[in-house]
Order: sequence, then structure tokens, then C-alpha cells
Amino acid sequence: MPRVKVRKTYKLFIGGAFPRSESGRTFEVDGHNAALASRKDARDAVKAARAAFGKWSGATAYNRGQILYRTAEMLEARRSEFPAEQVDDAVDRLVWYAGWADKLAQVVGSANPVAAPYFNISSPEPTGVVAIVAPQSFLGLVSVIAPVIVTGNTCVVISSSLESIVFAEVLATSDLPGGVVNILTGHASEVAPWLATHDDVNGLDLTGVDGAELATSLERQAGETLKRVLRPSDPKWTDDPGTGRMTAFLETKTVWHPKGV
Repeated sequence: MPRVKVRKTYKLFIGGAFPRSESGRTFEVDGHNAALASRKDARDAVKAARAAFGKWSGATAYNRGQILYRTAEMLEARRSEFPAEQVDDAVDRLVWYAGWADKLAQVVGSANPVAAPYFNISSPEPTGVVAIVAPQSFLGLVSVIAPVIVTGNTCVVISSSLESIVFAEVLATSDLPGGVVNILTGHASEVAPWLATHDDVNGLDLTGVDGAELATSLERQAGETLKRVLRPSDPKWTDDPGTGRMTAFLETKTVWHPKGV
């Protein structure tokens, strides 16, 4: 008898685990069935991201850089499972962001001159939980996740591509703590509004939103809870990304400290 192949089940990635959608729903992507995320799945993902934030944001920048570099190593090892024309750039992008981990604070932080006997220091801190509507391309997916987490944020990602869940398997074997990245497969129009209005989501990256009407609606909803919002865009992902995506979800903390005499 010919062998029957085991078909892969594409699930969600929440809190470091791979659950099915609580609704039991699926949708077809490129001839495969993937879990269709629901409102409850979005709430679970935010809860996991918030639980992971304290430890991840408190880790040293050097340690976060090491983990991103490990992710690049694991992606390199599984390169055959990703689009051949994008995987090299995706690996290089992870290495690039890993190198920024312990340098960004020196670039965007400052020691401020004041007319008083104080040290006045401004330093960047992560915003918190960031919801991301990912672009369709695999390189785009990596390019929106990496800058958010390298600066100490955690995230909930909405994606409709199968590569996103395969990438989740890479993340799960890369020493990344569970909950730092959570990936929900499904439709942005259905899931994103729950994240845009969620009180425990601090930022919203709309890069992959398709349609001005949906983008405008999500921006308005995000404004009700004063979220930082990165508007939709269609960048050329192979270009130099700069530091903009890293600083988009950082807060600046300024500290005054008296000088010794």
C-alpha cells in the first residue's frame, strides 16, 4: 500500500504554544487549512503578550540581541520552507536588528544640559504590547516583528500567510520566551478591531492593512485608548530599514538626579 502522508495542521501561536482557534474555525490558504482566529483568541494572545512583557523588557539588550541572532540561525537551518527569493534577506534582517539591540539607546538617548546641579538623562523604554497587521510577504513579516521585539516590546501579529506559522515554529526553537510573539492567522478586518480597542494594547502597527476604510476605522478606534499608531505603508522591504520601526514603539523617560558636591 502506498504511504499516506501526514498533512500539517496550521494552528495559532499563543504564549509559546500552538493551539487551535477556540471557535474551531479554519480557512483555506494556498490549498491548506489554517486556524481562523477569533475575538477570544485575540484576548488570549494579548494576555500572553502582557504576561511576557515584564521579563522580556527587563532582559538586557545584549540578551535580546542574542535571541534574535539565534532566530536567524534557526531560520537559516529551515530555509527550504520559506520563499527562496526572500529567505536570505529575512535572515540578514534578523541579524541586522540583533546588532542594534545594545546600541539603539546610545543613538536615541541623551544627556541633557540643564542650568542646575543635576544630571538630566533621557532614555528609551518599550511601549508595551504592540498589535501588528503583517504584510503578505515573508520578508515583510520578519521586518515588522523584529524591530518591535528587539526594543523590549511584545506583540500580537495578525497574518493570513502560512509562512507566519512556520516562522512561529522557528521562534519557538530560538530561546524566545513564550508570549513575546503571538501569531493569529485570519482576517485583519475581523480580528484587528478587537486589538485596536483593547485597553491592554499599547501600540498598533497597520503596515499590512489593505484598504483605506479599514485603516481609518482602526486608527480612530486606537485613538480612544491613546495607542501609538504606525500607519499603513508599502515599503520596499529590501531597502535599508533605518531605525524608524524600532523607535516607533518606544517611550522616552527623562530622569533628574542631583550631582554630588
